[in-house]
Amino acid sequence: MAQPIQALRNARAPKALVADPSADLIPDGEDLITVDIEIANGRIAAITASSGAIADGEIDLDGGQVWPCFADIHTHLDLGHIWRRAPNPDGSFEAAFATVAADRDAHWTAEDLRQRMEFGLRCSYAHGTRAIRTHLLSQPHQAPITWGVFRELREDWRGRIDLQAVSLLVVDDFRDGQGDAIADLVAESGGLLGAVSFMRSDIDDLFDPIFRLASDRGLDLDLHIDESLDAEDKALRHATAAAVRNKFEGRVQCGHCCSLSVQSANDVDRTLDGVAEANFSIVSLPMCNIYLMDREAGRTPRRRGVTLVREMAARGIPVSFGSDNCRDPFYGYGDHDALEVITEAARIAHVDTPMTDWPRSVTATPIDVMGLESPGLIKVGEPADLVLFRGRFYSELLTRPQTDRIVLRNGEAIDTTLPDYRELDDLLIGSV
Repeated sequence: MAQPIQALRNARAPKALVADPSADLIPDGEDLITVDIEIANGRIAAITASSGAIADGEIDLDGGQVWPCFADIHTHLDLGHIWRRAPNPDGSFEAAFATVAADRDAHWTAEDLRQRMEFGLRCSYAHGTRAIRTHLLSQPHQAPITWGVFRELREDWRGRIDLQAVSLLVVDDFRDGQGDAIADLVAESGGLLGAVSFMRSDIDDLFDPIFRLASDRGLDLDLHIDESLDAEDKALRHATAAAVRNKFEGRVQCGHCCSLSVQSANDVDRTLDGVAEANFSIVSLPMCNIYLMDREAGRTPRRRGVTLVREMAARGIPVSFGSDNCRDPFYGYGDHDALEVITEAARIAHVDTPMTDWPRSVTATPIDVMGLESPGLIKVGEPADLVLFRGRFYSELLTRPQTDRIVLRNGEAIDTTLPDYRELDDLLIGSV
């Protein structure tokens, strides 16, 4: 059994990730503070300015960074790791939908889902993730199987990863009472209601039933919205109006919102004012969006489709980054690693120079949006669920993948060995 760690010495932490830092913790030019963290009974007992002294049972980080464990608030565990048997033939959005539908109908038994979803959870856990929200394809013939597996995994992983799930349908599936059954299943499973929505003339008539169903059953909402580069896609604005019109009291998160990146300044202002007024939170999925957006055969992409995270943050809108798809037709790569997510967000969305509060976008912000008790910060009294890196400065941390990281859960180092892809070979029928 691993020996409990009594203290971390000479650690750098983003100031934004330390709760109530004392006045003697002076940040450097990157807003990093150097701290000692005392650990007792698996919890953080004290956070003080670094003394430099090292005793038995303590770890000297030698200036390496320490972060709280991650939260990945937008994933698709049920889609994950099917690429070898279901590759996207041209990398397009349209082909991804068709390929996933065919694979679902051919292969998605409870055992197939369990093995692949468990694989994704093991990757997440080894990388240092403590909370995940996953969207689940929820067509009538598939939903009972997938949600059943999810409920089992949620129980199996209790105490290691807090799991939430969202139904994934299209807005049309909620027309004329069609969504009642899935809303009941979601409520029975303790999940969230969700749908994919693009702009259309009857969008208001389609949003109202979703908000009413969620209200009637006390459910929060998580929507895929405006995942396109069409400037006329303004479903996000209509979603905020629907929330106000229906006096919706639950939480609403919207993912993607790519079309904002090609809209006029006036359109952006109108929409983001509505997002702030309706108290929506936003999750950006930069890796998947640059993979799918503006893709045409034989042509280099010009537009990357990352939503306006800086403008949102400036209005006080909670913004998270998520991993989204991993090794499936919507994104052929990814390893359920939130460090990779924030690394790519820094490069793609320019949330660097300075990083300031952006480390919260894969820790404290999604934890808060998920409504979890522990705050996703390094805080006295909270469990010592921490990720220790050799990288000292952001130019080090975000350059190498930090495969030698140490993950602490309740003050003890866990096994960070990643599962081998060969474990899934028996599922990948007809693979090449």
